[in-house]
Amino acid sequence: MHPRPTPASRRVPLAALLLVLTGCGLLPPAGDAAGTAPTGVLDDAAADRAIATAAPGSALAALADVAVRGRAPRTGYEREQFGDGWVDTDRNGCDTRNDVLARDLTGETFRPGTDDCVVLSGTLADPYSGRTIEFRRGQDTSDDVQVDHVVALSDAWQKGAQQWDADRRTAFANDPLNLLAVDGPLNMQKGDGDAATWLPPATSYRCVYVARQVAVKAGYGLWVTRAERNAAATVLSGCPAEPLPGDPAAEPAAAEPPAATGAVYADCGAVRAAGAAPIRRGERGWSDAFDGDGDGVGCE
Repeated sequence: MHPRPTPASRRVPLAALLLVLTGCGLLPPAGDAAGTAPTGVLDDAAADRAIATAAPGSALAALADVAVRGRAPRTGYEREQFGDGWVDTDRNGCDTRNDVLARDLTGETFRPGTDDCVVLSGTLADPYSGRTIEFRRGQDTSDDVQVDHVVALSDAWQKGAQQWDADRRTAFANDPLNLLAVDGPLNMQKGDGDAATWLPPATSYRCVYVARQVAVKAGYGLWVTRAERNAAATVLSGCPAEPLPGDPAAEPAAAEPPAATGAVYADCGAVRAAGAAPIRRGERGWSDAFDGDGDGVGCE
């Protein structure tokens, strides 16, 4: 039995259908590289070879220290599992969102009476899009710039964080190494994607982005899926010398003394002598040896 032909007046042109799907967000805009995995992804054997032969201290080599496992169920995940919003984990009087905005924006201004804490405005050189974005705090404008968890909280939950206690999850959610001020819509588009499902559209930033994901997962003992490992190896194979962020051994030695640059410290005594205590994960000179309680803050 043959289906009855659709009358011409009721047929929807393919171009019009694609336009509708794109506008609804069901298809990406033509030529938009955002939200896609890297092309030409290495297979398992090639990824393993690339990692095994990587230069010591590189982000690619650090992939060897990240376990490969399947994704656990998302069951039980809530944002509140990682603390009640942005908190002041470093006890400097400002919540983490304002700390990151002050760190990543230029020309920032602050709300009077907040001890230069609440950021009112500034300019972001957005790493994800390569665009310049003007930030203005307000009901209709604050979301133009958002603070992204480079390793998304939901992704972390499915790859080991659900086994942590509440304090460790709160420290993770507020760790400067895992946070970037970025284009708001792109942050929303990313969702809880990992390297296998989402990369920044600015291809020049992908090496730094993936290296930071590797640093966070290695530092916190989170795992990756096989697809994620292969995708990360693919990106980092294109920049094999990319260092692991937050790892002083992977960064060039500074010409100035550590007190001037925060480059390398032998122990907490040296950190305090340089006036850098407490030191936080992601800051230059950080070492896990400084963090006895695993809260992301050392030499307290």
